[in-house]
Amino acid sequence: MNFSNAKPIIEARGLRQRYGGNFSLKDINLTVAAGETVALIGPSGAGKSTVLRLLDLLEQPSGGAIVIGGQQVTGSASSRLELRRKMAFVHQKPLVFTTSVFDNIAQPLRWRGMKGEDIKPRVTAALAEVGLAGFEGRQAKTLSGGETQRVALARALVTSPDILFLDEPTANLDPNSTAMVEELVSNIIGKRRLTVVMATHDLAQGQRLANRIGVMMKGELLQLGTSDEIFMAPACRAVAEFIGIETILEGSVIESIGGLITVDVAGKLIQATGEFMPGDRVNLFLRPDHITVSLKSEIGSSARNRLEGTIVNIALVGPLVRLEIDCGIHLLAVVTRQSADELGLAIGKPVVACLKAAAIHVVKV
Repeated sequence: MNFSNAKPIIEARGLRQRYGGNFSLKDINLTVAAGETVALIGPSGAGKSTVLRLLDLLEQPSGGAIVIGGQQVTGSASSRLELRRKMAFVHQKPLVFTTSVFDNIAQPLRWRGMKGEDIKPRVTAALAEVGLAGFEGRQAKTLSGGETQRVALARALVTSPDILFLDEPTANLDPNSTAMVEELVSNIIGKRRLTVVMATHDLAQGQRLANRIGVMMKGELLQLGTSDEIFMAPACRAVAEFIGIETILEGSVIESIGGLITVDVAGKLIQATGEFMPGDRVNLFLRPDHITVSLKSEIGSSARNRLEGTIVNIALVGPLVRLEIDCGIHLLAVVTRQSADELGLAIGKPVVACLKAAAIHVVKV
């Protein structure tokens, strides 16, 4: 679904947060459309959870502004409480009370002044939604990690929030529980059309659940975009390294004609596409699946870049073979096992690595 023209329900404008003398967040600008799921991804300490706490109004920012549903958040306690009641937060390590599962899930409704006869059907429905029908009488402290996480999710959903915040929802779960919680979250998002902002260190999880991904590092939002935009066009070297691009070459543009550039990388000339000026220092991001490998004796490729080199390492990766090639610059390529066998690829074998200019993503250093 395309949310590019949808009305934002959450806006963060120049959001900053300082703890002591250090900035935890630096000028975060983020919009989330109604019904959209955005995943903030990055290593520990990147500031993901801090963004969630600020947007859920659990903390006040050191600077910047937050707008929820078109209403700018102020310091007024009553105004903040009114907005918070439209939101719910599931923590990485959810706190459950030493009571029954029913009472744990019912508590937010009681805080809102709801009466007992209205509470029971909502708790029952929330438990069924997370696959825990019949768990009402169980003691919450006796549940497994996956069950506890689902109770926390039911407790968040029972209030029918407009916005759901998920902070590393599966970080402490085993693979089976992780898969179950992910499936539940995906189904709930689709059924309820919730707006979701989640934090995770798991890039694959963000791809599975989110419409857009934001990559955070050291308190900065480095890039926000769809999965394809992040993977095919990383905005900077840090993002490229985080998503697993291993071949990153730095060089200088020596020629730029009609959108085709020539870059000098350690004495090797590589052609790529982009609007850059001679003298610009650039990073070239090369994906291994975009590099084709052939023998020097074979007929030439139509690719603009043909680099002769020698295989220096080979590794099996499932059905593929990963090649490290020394062309004067270090390249990584992948081929099928069948291709590797047919070409007789081995360490020390001379090969030609071919790469189309349009397959190289270029950014300024």
